[in-house]
Amino acid sequence: MEEFEKSISFDGRDIRLKVGVLAPQAGGSVMIQSGDTAVLVTATRSQGREGIDFLPLTVDYEERLYAAGRIPGGILRREGRPPEKATLTSRLIDRPMRPLFPSWLRDDLQIIAATLSVDEQVPPDVLAVTGASIATLLAKIPFKGPMAAVRVGLVGDDFIINPTYAEIVAGDLDLVVAGSPDGVIMVEAGANQLPEQDIIEAIEFGYEAVQDLIQAQLDLIEELGIEIVKEEPPEVDTTLEKYITDRAKDGIKKVLSQFDFTKAERDDALDLIKEKISAEIEELSEEDPIRVAATENSKALGNTFKGITKKLMRRQIVEDEVRVDGRKLDEVRPVSCQVNLLPKRVHGSGLFNRGLTQVLSICTLGTPGDAQNLNDDLRPDQQKHYLHHYNFPPYSVGETKPLRPPGRREIGHGALAERAILPVLPPRNEFPYVLRVVSEVLSSNGSTSMGSVCGSTLALMDAGVPIQKPVSGAAMGLIREDEEVRVLTDIQGIEDFLGDMDFKVAGTDTGITALQMDMKITGLSLEIVAQAVNQAKSARLHILEKMLACIEKPREEMSPFAPRLLSIKIDPDMIGLVIGPGGKTIKGITEETGATVDIEDDGTVTIAALDEGKAKKARFIIQSMTRKLNEGDVYVGRVTRIIPIGAFVEFLPGKEGMIHISQLADYRVGKVEDEVAVSDEVIVKVREIDNKGRINLTRLGIHPEQAAAAREAAANA
Repeated sequence: MEEFEKSISFDGRDIRLKVGVLAPQAGGSVMIQSGDTAVLVTATRSQGREGIDFLPLTVDYEERLYAAGRIPGGILRREGRPPEKATLTSRLIDRPMRPLFPSWLRDDLQIIAATLSVDEQVPPDVLAVTGASIATLLAKIPFKGPMAAVRVGLVGDDFIINPTYAEIVAGDLDLVVAGSPDGVIMVEAGANQLPEQDIIEAIEFGYEAVQDLIQAQLDLIEELGIEIVKEEPPEVDTTLEKYITDRAKDGIKKVLSQFDFTKAERDDALDLIKEKISAEIEELSEEDPIRVAATENSKALGNTFKGITKKLMRRQIVEDEVRVDGRKLDEVRPVSCQVNLLPKRVHGSGLFNRGLTQVLSICTLGTPGDAQNLNDDLRPDQQKHYLHHYNFPPYSVGETKPLRPPGRREIGHGALAERAILPVLPPRNEFPYVLRVVSEVLSSNGSTSMGSVCGSTLALMDAGVPIQKPVSGAAMGLIREDEEVRVLTDIQGIEDFLGDMDFKVAGTDTGITALQMDMKITGLSLEIVAQAVNQAKSARLHILEKMLACIEKPREEMSPFAPRLLSIKIDPDMIGLVIGPGGKTIKGITEETGATVDIEDDGTVTIAALDEGKAKKARFIIQSMTRKLNEGDVYVGRVTRIIPIGAFVEFLPGKEGMIHISQLADYRVGKVEDEVAVSDEVIVKVREIDNKGRINLTRLGIHPEQAAAAREAAANA
């Protein structure tokens, strides 16, 4: 392909596309750039593998630290396991792309986005999403696109498209909208308790910009003489499908209408129907076309059975407006909550149950030194002070499989719950703890990520974290059959699996804090998106009411095993004094008091200890070391050494001055030893601080009230 460049301008910002230059052997490639942020995106198609009955799509987002002019740390000095942000961006690309490929496509597809350059203005993630659509079109892969994504920020009262990092931090909204010509296909958002109407307007604002990017892609491929590929699906012999349908349909319909069935009973009943049909096929002669077809395609029975179940469940919801568990479309499953479930060695715990979904969240309070450093990715952020981790063991769905490190799903769900909680956390200058919440999914039947939000709110309140407001969440679903659309509240597993949408909404009674919408269809109108957002509000408030009945507000007392933090501010110029050469001074404070000390570049000192008395002692030492001395100040000190002309006295930790022999008494002193000895406690006053910083002390002219005040201050220290 010849080199070709195109520039797209909207909302005062340019996006530049360059094709035909890089990665010539990839199926399709584009370098998409805005500012100094440039992302290379490729899409490649390989011949399908034997026995594959799903779309084998792989999406990877790669970060290289050279993009920001940095060299990786570690022994190898090269990038290793993808950082969390890279994994989340891979998901961000995958989620709007996957529904746009034909359901019958079985070829291996791979989309790789690599950030080649990054500035501190333009985040690369939304560029990568749009680039994936362009690369797929250039690769001539069957695709129901184009698709594009933009980020929407809210600064003041104004929405802006593709805000800078600084604008995202300063604003109240970080929303990514992806869309196709058919409508909105993905939404990802964090918000500062914004009302539903503001969120709906932001999605609409973003989708208008998406349309401009879609048109730009259409113009690009027209200028290049490329047509959107629309391959016809392969012909399939429906004889086996009809055989299975005729024998399974009535039984499945009956099972789906047994509203008193538990999930396990429903699954067992459906498995019995499937096993009966399988046994019938086994009894047919080996030459029978039905048995031959079933033998050639071992997955045909399961796939057909799933298809029938999907059709009948969806028809039941659309026509009868009743779900497989008998609930109305807007009804939430039974909710129960519990806090203080675990011993207080655990700083806070919350158990959240909604139907058969059960999540146990545990909160741990840490010191500033426990913050997560983010120097392994390209974000300008330096540290994370709130960590949310999500675990999904196989027993939660009654399965057995090897335990593995967290995958993309676990990372994505943890990030969503983290985003939902962040807006209500107390300011760090008021509550300097680093917080980690771990959500253990103990049982799953839909919407475990929103269960994690609810459980985590309970755990934080149980731990005594003064959150601004409690957060709850609910997952919304969708069934669309032709022109008929039904929005479902609080979807369970089968409705997520066989439905068209998974729309998670979290927030407080004031407004929304997080959104995540994924589609299995090619787009959704803004009217239906608005309906889902508004319908979720009543579900959130209902769940929130149940949570507040369990614990009304954060506990005033923390676990006795949680560290006690004290925070002070010192002059940044004195940081070196507190640390000491090679960290000697700060290590000495830790050894003497048993408290840990963290110092930030702005002079914020955080002291942590399980015993508050130890923390106070360390605080006194640091305050004393960094205190500005004034002539006339009176202290209680202790004699450290004696020389012929006077005595040295340590009157504050790390602060020592000398009393000249003439200042020991109001009469002539023959020998210093006649008045004081080493280790004696003495009351001293700062007489002067000379131009070399030496402190001269005196025992003369001290008023009894000053002496009493000094003794009281020393006793309290």
